[in-house]
Amino acid sequence: MEQKVNILTDVGAEVEHVSAMVSQNLKLFRRQNGLTLDQLSRKSGVSKGMLVEIEKGSANPSIATLCRMAVALGVSVADFVGVASSVPARIVHPQDTSTLWRGPGGGSATLLVGTHGPDEVELWRWIMFPGETFESPGHSAGTLELLNVETGELTLKLADTDLLVQSGSSVLARTEDKHAYMNRGTQELRFIMVVAELQYPRVQHV
Repeated sequence: MEQKVNILTDVGAEVEHVSAMVSQNLKLFRRQNGLTLDQLSRKSGVSKGMLVEIEKGSANPSIATLCRMAVALGVSVADFVGVASSVPARIVHPQDTSTLWRGPGGGSATLLVGTHGPDEVELWRWIMFPGETFESPGHSAGTLELLNVETGELTLKLADTDLLVQSGSSVLARTEDKHAYMNRGTQELRFIMVVAELQYPRVQHV
C-alpha cells in the first residue's frame, strides 16, 4: 500500500519545498515523455490517484514511489528534487540538499547529490536514533548500495539475514529485493550510502 506521507513526517518550509519541486518536475517529465496519468500509472506501478495527488502537491510520496516514477520516466530521484549534478562538476551546498525521510525519533535520510537519469548514482547521509527502522521494497535488478558507518551500529536486513555493520566498517550489498536499515543499538547511528541503479545490462559479480 502506498502511503501519502512517508518521506517527511514533519511539517514546514522544507516539506513544502520538496513537495512543490516533485509536483512541478513530475508534470514536466510526464509531458516530456508524452504520457497520460493512466499510462504512467501502468508503467510505474504507482496508482493514478497517488500520481494526481503528487502533481497537485498535496502528497509526499515515499522514497520507493519516487524510485518507481523515476525509472518509468527515465530520470533519477535526484532529478525530481533538484540535486542532480551536471558535467563537468557541480557543488551542492547544504541548504540545497533534500531530506526525504524523517524517523519518529528524529532520524533523517538526506539526498546530498546524484546523477541525472536514467542511470542513478546517489549519495545519501543517514541519521537514525535507537529503535528507528527504514524499510525499502527494493530497487531495479542489479542495484548496488555501498555503505560506510561513521558512528553507531547499523543492522542491515537482507531477506532473512541480518548484518551488523559496526562503526568504521563498510558493506557492499545488492538491494533489488526488500531490505531494511535498523538502529538496534543504544547510540545514534550515522552512515553514508551510495546507491548505484544502472539501467544497462552487465555481468552479475556480487
